[in-house]
Order: sequence, then structure tokens, then C-alpha cells
Amino acid sequence: MDSIKDTYKTIRKPSPETLFKDRGSKFFGYAFPVREEADIKSCIDRLKKEHHTARHWCYAWQLGKDYSSYRANDDGEPSNSAGMPIYGQLQAFDVTNTLVVVVRYFGGTKLGVGGLIQAYRTSAQLALEASEIIEKTIDEEYILEFDYPEMNVVMRMIKEQNITIVSQEMELKCKMLISVRKKDVERVFELFKNTYKVTIKQVV
Repeated sequence: MDSIKDTYKTIRKPSPETLFKDRGSKFFGYAFPVREEADIKSCIDRLKKEHHTARHWCYAWQLGKDYSSYRANDDGEPSNSAGMPIYGQLQAFDVTNTLVVVVRYFGGTKLGVGGLIQAYRTSAQLALEASEIIEKTIDEEYILEFDYPEMNVVMRMIKEQNITIVSQEMELKCKMLISVRKKDVERVFELFKNTYKVTIKQVV
């Protein structure tokens, strides 16, 4: 069971602004914690307002606790010269639920594709190095249902198994929403399933 990957890395809060310069061009780097595509759009829109005279707003993001979805955008730069180098840094730092945007002000001298790849990669790296990277566990939620007399038994098991209670309704019929770390799910589920007068079901 310990072979199950049940952690992921993300960043705690938006990074401070970073700046990388190359032959007159300025590359401002930003990293943001994001949960869904709507968050991504609002971060980019804000940077476009803030840097309304910039030439390019290139970015990459990765979403999902299982790192399942990503996108890279060159925003007018030559193909794969901006978005993919930024995405490469998201992979190098092994972070998800994270957006990195690099804002470029053109300095008059063309950098060439190789120069652009290097500049966008470095800018993304600086933004992620300036971020606080944290590790989180992947948890699953379950509902426990039982009658009030079973309360002591349930609470003792929850304490022994170090389970997080998300919410609870304590009446004659009790209902409890619990959060269980992925690698412990099988064991905890069996434990409650085999407990007299307690039902457990997964929140889908």
C-alpha cells in the first residue's frame, strides 16, 4: 500500500515579481497557485492590465493532484520558444495547480529562438525559485452514518486512525464527513465497514 503516490507539490502563494534581462529585453516572471482554468484567466488578465505596454504574455500551467492537465502558450513568440520552456520548469520543480507567466518587453534586439528558449526558461526558474513550494497529501472523503449510541466507538476509531473530520451532524442519527489520506483508504474503509451499526460510503 505504501507504493501509492498520495502527495503532490504546489506553491503556497503568488511569487514575488522576478526580472531577467537579455540584450535590452525584459522578462518579468510570476508564479501563481491555481485550482481551475477560471483562476488562470483572471491571473493573466490582471497581468495584461498591469503590463499593458508589454509585447508578450507567455505562460504554462499544470493542474490536478495527479498532474493530469497542462497547457503551454507562446503568445506570438516562435513556436515552442516560450510556453514549453516555462512548462519544462513546472516539471523540473515537480509542481501542480501552478501557473507561471513571463511578461516580455522587447528591447530592440532579436534574441533568436535559442535565446528566447533560454530567457523564458530562466525567467520561469527564477519565479519558481522565489515561490514557497509545499507538499500536500491526496485525500478522499467518506460519509459515516451511525446512531448516537455508537458515537464513542466512532470517535475512538477516528482518534486512533488520525482521521480528519470535515463536518458532522450530531443528532439521533449521526452523519460525519471524514477525510482520509489515499494510502490509508483501504484499511480505514474496511475498519468502518466491519464496525457494527456504522455505514461508510465514498463521496463521489
